[in-house]
Amino acid sequence: MLTTLLALLAAATLAVPLTRRAGLGSVLGYLLAGIMIGPSGLRLVTDVEQIANIASLGVVMLLFLIGLELRPQRLWVMRRAVFGLGASQVALTSLALAALMHATGTGWAAATVLGTGLAMSSTAIVLPMLAERDLLKSRAGRDGFAVLLFQDLAFIPLVAMVPLLADGGALPDHLPWHDVARAAAAVAVILVGGRFALPPLFRIVGGTRTKEVFTTTALFVVAAAAFIASQAGLSASLGAFMAGVLLSESEYRHELQADIEPFEGLLLGFFFISVGMSADLGLAAAAPLRLAALTGGLLVTKTIVAFALGRIGGENTTNALRFALALPQASEFSFVLFAAAVGVGALDAQNAAMATLVSAASMVATPLLFAASEKLVVPRLHRQPQPHYDTIDADATPVIICGFGRMGQIVGRVLRMYGIAFTALERDSGQVDVVRRFGNKVYFGDPTRTEMLAAAGADQAKLLVVVLDDMEAVLQTVEVAKRDFPHLVILARARNRRAAFLLMDRSVDGLVRDTFHSSLWLAERALTSLGISRDAAHKAVVLFRNHDEQNLIDSHAIYRDEKQLIQSVQQAAAELTALFEADQPAPPPQAAGIDAIGPHG
Repeated sequence: MLTTLLALLAAATLAVPLTRRAGLGSVLGYLLAGIMIGPSGLRLVTDVEQIANIASLGVVMLLFLIGLELRPQRLWVMRRAVFGLGASQVALTSLALAALMHATGTGWAAATVLGTGLAMSSTAIVLPMLAERDLLKSRAGRDGFAVLLFQDLAFIPLVAMVPLLADGGALPDHLPWHDVARAAAAVAVILVGGRFALPPLFRIVGGTRTKEVFTTTALFVVAAAAFIASQAGLSASLGAFMAGVLLSESEYRHELQADIEPFEGLLLGFFFISVGMSADLGLAAAAPLRLAALTGGLLVTKTIVAFALGRIGGENTTNALRFALALPQASEFSFVLFAAAVGVGALDAQNAAMATLVSAASMVATPLLFAASEKLVVPRLHRQPQPHYDTIDADATPVIICGFGRMGQIVGRVLRMYGIAFTALERDSGQVDVVRRFGNKVYFGDPTRTEMLAAAGADQAKLLVVVLDDMEAVLQTVEVAKRDFPHLVILARARNRRAAFLLMDRSVDGLVRDTFHSSLWLAERALTSLGISRDAAHKAVVLFRNHDEQNLIDSHAIYRDEKQLIQSVQQAAAELTALFEADQPAPPPQAAGIDAIGPHG
């Protein structure tokens, strides 16, 4: 066992960093590691089934963590995507793949099993692949997750239907009410038990303040939910997902996530290694052209169907492409479905072996295809033609606000309160649509262009407020305004200290650093929360603000010289400490606790 563990860890340590560095993701590294050390490679590990049984816990823990992130309200909001898009993807892809299989000479029963099994996609591959590129919160990521969730929900009914395809598709004499009741009871136990038993359990365990006991309890909850579901004939990962959803509102959610994630990452890696080890390279060598044709057909068919559904669902081309290329592989559930079909005679062993190999090949190919698309195709799709900006037909106003996000809207509301008219320009068309729905007048336009500022009335305006999210766009807008409309008073947003220096280089009339004033207010609240008097806290914050703003002015001349700037920062910190100490009254002898803490406390 120790030799097996050493081989698994060594293979992952060597392969995963190489694929990550090549921009291909970690999933491909694990798959290649499995092929390398498995029965078809160096044969360092031969008991694939034992490894797969343990590694399948990685998928279970992944679904539990997904459930922790997916609160019931969010799940209700996603219902249309889950049951609309998800059902459409499974149904249309299964139909298309089954038709292709039948066209190659496979009987309808076997073709239906193969089409349905290959229509499923791998949660364990798709979600980590999207997460590595920070795409889970994108439209493509949300739709992909919805489809995967529906597949998890649909898997058990699909397995239950497999016996209907055996022996010519004869229907059973009666419905399996016993199995249905058992599954319903398992769901009830997980939902009801989790709702009422888990919160007090974690409060008791949390009260012990013993971290390893809390971790043990977290693992127990995941394993117990998976066990209950599997004993009822349901997917173990579905049981873990339900447990995660139940705990998503718990005050221990973040601690649970921190405790489970290390185990999930390691076991999920072992799962991918086991998939790689299960690949029958001997069969691949015996029929390479057939394997390539079947794998290519699977990838192309699933990509076309998913892309069409994405576009019909309102995704733009980029998101539809990402959605489609995330889902073309087969699923870990495909192996289970094929094995169940062989067991009841709905699929022969030879077709099942080739389907398993095609599934593994598609899992290997998907990270490569997705990475190639992100490098070669998606950047070209982003090179869109110049957008058609709004034609501004309103009268000139004294104020132009460039950027109507959070800061711009607050400025506009205050101006409106005083009855001061303004013209708002926003470069993000999506933000324009959102703001307009709330009745605000804002134009879709790029304020870095002279003609757009002129159309907004910059010739007659008095004040230009530049609060765009993109700092480079802020600087360009300021430069254009200074050059073409020198009479304007310019107030600008600085995202950080360096941006403030760059704006000072351009001689703006005023600048505001992001979060600076809100941070000062928060610091004052922190001091008062610790027992310091309100007057003393306010005085300390004012002292800091004045000193920091003066230091910003003083260090502007040297900000390009890193060595001098570091010295200036250190000197300013020492000066601020001295000023604060000089301004503090001596504490009374009986003072103790927090009121006695000085600036170095």
